[in-house]
Amino acid sequence: MLRNHKRCLAAVGAAVTAAAALPGAAANAAVAGPQPLVAHTAALPKITITMNGEKITVSGALQSGGVEIESRVTREPQGDPTLIRLDPGVTVAQLLKAAAADPNNVALIASIVFSPQANKGTSAAQAHLAPGRYVAADLASNAKTPPLTTFTIAKAASPVRLPKPQATIASIEFSFRGPSLLHDGELVRFANHGFLVHMIVAVRGRTAAGARRIARLLKEGKDGQAQRLATGFYAFDNALTHGAYQQQVIRNRPGYWILACFMDTQDHREHTQLSMERVIRIVR
Repeated sequence: MLRNHKRCLAAVGAAVTAAAALPGAAANAAVAGPQPLVAHTAALPKITITMNGEKITVSGALQSGGVEIESRVTREPQGDPTLIRLDPGVTVAQLLKAAAADPNNVALIASIVFSPQANKGTSAAQAHLAPGRYVAADLASNAKTPPLTTFTIAKAASPVRLPKPQATIASIEFSFRGPSLLHDGELVRFANHGFLVHMIVAVRGRTAAGARRIARLLKEGKDGQAQRLATGFYAFDNALTHGAYQQQVIRNRPGYWILACFMDTQDHREHTQLSMERVIRIVR
C-alpha cells in the first residue's frame, strides 16, 4: 500500500503516451474519505470527473478560478484523479518525456494541480484552476496504460475565489507545516510550498505510541514493517508541484495519523527518510 503511492508520476508517463492518439490532442485499501461538500462549496462552479478504471471523462463548468471537483468512481475500488496543466506551447509528447525521467522535470513544463484520493462512489474536493490545456488521468487504474483525456479550461470573466480553509497542511523540503490537530469535518487545504514534487499521504497508527513507531520505521526506510502496524491509509494528495494546492472537507477516522511523502530523491531515497513524516491527530 505504501509503495503503491509512488507509482503516481511513473504512471503519468504511460498515461500521456496515449494522449497523442486522442481526438483534438496536439493503494486501494481506503478509509472513509471526503464526502460531497455542501456549505463550503455553495457558490463554486462544478466540474465532474467520472472514472471506471478504463475511462476518465471531465465535464461541467470548465472555467478558471475556484471550482468544486466532484469525482464519481465506479467499477474500481478507488480512483486517483490527477489534473496536469501544460505550460503554453508544451505538447503531450514533451510531458511524456519529462514524466519518464525525473518526476521533478514535469514541473519545468507543467503543473500537477489536483490529485486527491477518490473512493468508490462520489466525493469532492476544491481547486483553483488557471486557464490552459490540461491532461486528466486516473492513476489508480490497474490498466497498463492509465485512462486519460485532455480538456481546456477557459478564462472566466469573473473567476470565483475558493472559500478560506479552516486549516492548511503544506509540504516543503523536507517536512510538513501546519497544525498538529485537525477536526473531522473541517475544510483543510493541502499545498506544496516546496520546490520539489511532493505528496501528502496519511497512515493511521493504532495509538499515539504506535504512530510514533510507524514514523520512526518510515524514516529508517522500513516501509514493510510500518505498513504492518498501520490501521488505515489515505492520500490527501498523490502529487502536487510547486505552488499547487487543493482543499477538501476531511472525513477521516479520528486518531493518530502520520503524514508522509514517498517521493524519491535522485539517489533513490524516499522523502520519508529525509524527515518527511509527521504525526498529527484527527478528532471529532
